[in-house]
Amino acid sequence: MFDIITKFLIMKFHVHYVNKMSAIRSTPKKSSGKNSLFIVGGVIALGAIILFAYLMWYVAPEENIELVKVVAVTDKGCIAETLDGYSVNIGECQAQPGQYIDAPVDKKAKERAAMMNPTS
Repeated sequence: MFDIITKFLIMKFHVHYVNKMSAIRSTPKKSSGKNSLFIVGGVIALGAIILFAYLMWYVAPEENIELVKVVAVTDKGCIAETLDGYSVNIGECQAQPGQYIDAPVDKKAKERAAMMNPTS
């Protein structure tokens, strides 16, 4: 009788163990591609945000009104020189060469010019 109960318990445990194991899939689950789509979308969005931040921080003009000396008047506007020696195009003006006027000067353009010519 003890032998029968032992076999029964072993059989029941084995069936229970096999049922638990059958819940684990042996074949890998196929991905629907949504995860990779979200990853690619996230990378593109991150790149766009970084590009936007770069453009706003380094390229967008930051104009200050400065006293400049008009050097020449051309078809594309007046060329002037700031008091610290940078040439700038200030657009249309009603001044003659040699006159000092207040004009908007892009501060970031001056910074970029200084980086291109480190001897100044």
